[in-house]
Amino acid sequence: MTDAAAPQNHAAPGASPASAGDTAQAAEAAQAAPVQGPTRFGTFIAPYHGIDGNPTLQIRRDLDLVAHLDDLGFEEAWIGEHHSAGYETVASPEVFIAAAAERTRRIRLGTGVNSLPYHHPLVLADRIVQLDHQSQGRVMFGAGPGQLASDAFMMGIDPMRQRGMMAEALEAVVALLRGETVTMKTDWFTLEEARLHLAPYQRGGIEVACASTISPSGSVQAGTHGLSLLSLAASDPSGFEALAGNWDIYAKTSAAHGHPADRDSWRLVVPMHLADTEEEARRQAEYGVLHLVRYIEGLSGMTMPFGSSARAAVEQWTGAGFPTFGVAMIGTPADAIARIEAMAEKSGGFGTLLLLDLPIAEPAAKRRSYELFAEYVIPHFTGANRPRHASMAWANQNSGRFIGALRQAVEAAFAQHQAATGDGAATGDAAADAPAPAAG
Repeated sequence: MTDAAAPQNHAAPGASPASAGDTAQAAEAAQAAPVQGPTRFGTFIAPYHGIDGNPTLQIRRDLDLVAHLDDLGFEEAWIGEHHSAGYETVASPEVFIAAAAERTRRIRLGTGVNSLPYHHPLVLADRIVQLDHQSQGRVMFGAGPGQLASDAFMMGIDPMRQRGMMAEALEAVVALLRGETVTMKTDWFTLEEARLHLAPYQRGGIEVACASTISPSGSVQAGTHGLSLLSLAASDPSGFEALAGNWDIYAKTSAAHGHPADRDSWRLVVPMHLADTEEEARRQAEYGVLHLVRYIEGLSGMTMPFGSSARAAVEQWTGAGFPTFGVAMIGTPADAIARIEAMAEKSGGFGTLLLLDLPIAEPAAKRRSYELFAEYVIPHFTGANRPRHASMAWANQNSGRFIGALRQAVEAAFAQHQAATGDGAATGDAAADAPAPAAG
């Protein structure tokens, strides 16, 4: 995966096209290769917060959480943009990221996502580049059409136009971020010889990711411009079923526009909450799950049949799922591993898993969930412990040889002592002082 927004051509200059035999061998190898599981992990913070809490404290806790994730070794945090409905409290992901960058050292920080119809392309691109400098190259730019119809309504934007407006703005922003001079006129913005007066801090350019849900529009836009793909609805049953199809559309569109389609740059978002036991995790989730139910009811204008009790809501969410939030994985680290492996198999492989951050557990329990994920789930997929297991297996298999050498060394030491001192009492039983060989 490259941080550059610009497409990378991985073929050697002047290389001849692959032969039919080479193509057949490559296809056979691809079929035989194991499905790629994620090797990078992060969080997607919309954020969501119950409207009965203190908004100042909620925002401060989100900033503290990003610092905690940085300490735990998570690699990314994406911050959303919303302007209505009360639950999603961040209106400017750039402002949040600027503060988070000062509290962290290595975690990359993305706008997840900027709603492009709400911004003039030049002004937005300028803010992102400034943020890239302030974060010293840790910023990522996520783009989407805007999720909440209530946001668009307040700005006088027809929701039916949002995807078309996003496509127009994305074309302009991508060109600006790549250092081009842009002249472009639409019915809602004009650019006259527009250019950025700062180059990005990242030498390869700022990574740009395009949001995708169930429809193919996000995949088409990402493939057209050579961008990363950010699948927000991977936990929704319909979104889960659409993963492979959306990737195929992305890959075909990318190829048609001369861009590589790299699964390593594909991100999937899913809600998870972990505890030491499944029973404990589900009990913790009862703390805040009704906040999400009230949010769904508020946006839809309907009363959810599972909203009468927290326990019923958890059963629904982990079973058939919620509108918007899909099906949650609430359980143990082992359950999380199984769920991620199923997602990798269904999608055909992806590079980054993002945990959808939700207020379903008390803050301490939520932090503990991330700690369990970092401790037990991430090493499973990164292979961090493979050398340790191999080292122990090798030591176990050769324990007889090692212990024999140790016994000989102890016996030699006693013999040398006796020869030097003539003290027969010091001989003892050398074998008794050597440890017994390990089993196996």
